[in-house]
Amino acid sequence: MFGIGTQELLVIFIIALIVLGPKKLPGIARAIGKAVSQFRRAMNGMDDDADEKEREKKDDTDGNGKALNG
Repeated sequence: MFGIGTQELLVIFIIALIVLGPKKLPGIARAIGKAVSQFRRAMNGMDDDADEKEREKKDDTDGNGKALNG
């Protein structure tokens, strides 16, 4: 996951705990998790759109790169 090991995650968590405090940390972690999931959904949507356009482009040709309707 992003090339971050267990030790690095532990250090990041400890620094976040010190800076943010134990009361704010769960809320901020939840907000970050939601943002990451929304970003992933958006990226998957873009991939699906690109795949659909590629299929439409492929359907409009006869396999030799020549348009069927023209």
